[in-house]
Amino acid sequence: MIKMHYEFSYWLRITHWVRFIAIIVLVVSGFYIAYPFISPSNNGGEPVNFLNALFRSWHIVFGFLLIAVTIGKFYLFIFDKQSKIERDSFWDFINPKVWLQQVGYYLLVSKHPHGKGVYNPLQFMAYLGIYISVVMISLTGLILYVHVYHEGMGGLFYDFMRYFEVMMGGLAFVRELHHIFMWIFIIFLPIHVYLAVFNAVHGKNGAMDSIISGYRWDKVEEK
Repeated sequence: MIKMHYEFSYWLRITHWVRFIAIIVLVVSGFYIAYPFISPSNNGGEPVNFLNALFRSWHIVFGFLLIAVTIGKFYLFIFDKQSKIERDSFWDFINPKVWLQQVGYYLLVSKHPHGKGVYNPLQFMAYLGIYISVVMISLTGLILYVHVYHEGMGGLFYDFMRYFEVMMGGLAFVRELHHIFMWIFIIFLPIHVYLAVFNAVHGKNGAMDSIISGYRWDKVEEK
């Protein structure tokens, strides 16, 4: 018998897709800022730097959006009642038996383990790494931001961000770290999509549907 249950809350799904869109925009705009791959025609002799400014402005807007939605996600993970199923995934993460069963499932030699939480150990480890990367890319991004915009929010954060800049070894290394963490997202996204599709197709439990509708299907043994 198949039983449907509510797994992901509305706000959890919203934060997931906003993060996804923000990361895509940030990767594309970040690549352009580092290596401009479109050059406007300069036939009329007018200034042509506006496209770079446009990409930079979108990068800043979606950078602050990513920071805001990540803070919101941390709040949901800690305090949201519906997110308890995410918190319970930690106990599967530290359980060696669940680890062995999960690896066996991906190798097609064992059944999917029935964990306490919504994420299996590999997913939890990947998400933990991604959130650490989000914090680091946001921090390095803010350091770079305050060196360009010295008034308003840039001026407010300047002294605070300078402390982290020195701790990281200077502005040049901060820029390199920002670029490295971008590549973590580029590598993670296709793997994440592949494993989500694998679980949805092989497990036949609506694993991908749940992040859209919020509902997932479980097989329940009839007594």
